Parts: sequence; structure tokens; C-alpha cells
Amino acid sequence: MKLFIDSSDNKKTIIKLNGKQFTKTYSSPREQNVLGAIQQALKKEDKTLKDITEIKVNTGPGSFTGLRVGISIANALSYALKIPINDKKPGTTITPAYGKPPNISPSKNIP
Repeated sequence: MKLFIDSSDNKKTIIKLNGKQFTKTYSSPREQNVLGAIQQALKKEDKTLKDITEIKVNTGPGSFTGLRVGISIANALSYALKIPINDKKPGTTITPAYGKPPNISPSKNIP
């Protein structure tokens, strides 16, 4: 079974299992729960992580944190389950394509 993860929008997570789509929306980026969305989709389909045979993940562009979370989960699942990710061999690390540098404010505590 193919798992697709799209967390590029930090207020929405899209999970697809063999083409069937599950969308979870959030009122705040802090609520995004990609692992929870994957677990809910698997439960609805009466499947487990062991049923996943390959992973596709949206690498961007998109939300800095949303992409990091989704891609980190996809990388971890690929490694742990020893399955391909984005048509690359198991254990390959996929990196985000943000589209532009992150807009991170400098620390105000620097003297």
C-alpha cells in the first residue's frame, strides 16, 4: 500500500492511502498533527504501518515547519519499515525544497 503525505500547508495535512484521500484541517499551525492524521487514516482503512510498502512525500514548496515535520516523519518511516521513499531506496534521506529561505527573526537576546 502506498502512503502519500502532504504537510506543506501548516493548517492542513493530506494523507492518501492507495489513492484514497484523508484531509485534516487545523485552526492554527501549532495544532498540525501529521502522525495523528496518518494513524486516523490507517485506522479508517483497517490497516497498520506494516501494510505500507512505499512512501511519497510532498517536498515543497510550502510551510517551513510543515515541510520539516512531514518529511521527517516520511524519512523515519522509510528507515524503520525499510521501504522506498519518493522512488528512492529505503533509508535514503529526502530533503525539503522550501522555494525560498526561511523567514526567521533574529534573537532579541543577543547583546
